[in-house]
Amino acid sequence: MQKIYIGSDHAGYELKEKLKEYIKELGYEFGDKGAFSLIPTDDYPDYIIPVAESVANDSESLGIILGGSGEGEQISANKVDGIRAIEYYGGNLEIVRLGREHNNANILSLGARFITEDEAKEAVKIFLETPFSNDERHIKRLNKIKEQEIIN
Repeated sequence: MQKIYIGSDHAGYELKEKLKEYIKELGYEFGDKGAFSLIPTDDYPDYIIPVAESVANDSESLGIILGGSGEGEQISANKVDGIRAIEYYGGNLEIVRLGREHNNANILSLGARFITEDEAKEAVKIFLETPFSNDERHIKRLNKIKEQEIIN
């Protein structure tokens, strides 16, 4: 069974708790990397980096990260080699599908202050259910990204 790692700071904490239940309903196992309670002064890297490291160490897993905007969270996750985090903070959900299909994104960052619970659930469902296309052109591009990770 594919494992989904999830993490959030205070700004996304309530939505994270709701998404954990939704992920279970969809039939996935999840690993919660925190926050484990609402701490208004916490810092998102403390929860996002452990999600990213867990996903990077388990190529079959995916991650869901949340914060106020999702931007700092996406940046933090993308600092970990092997992570391809995309962000969704509202609007056309096609961007989530394309992130998985074309870029083999392995983490979805959600801007909790900009989306509803229903939008978040739909984004998560699309993210988890959309496979990577395995098209040669996309594989070539991902290999170029991986080469850059090795150089640095």
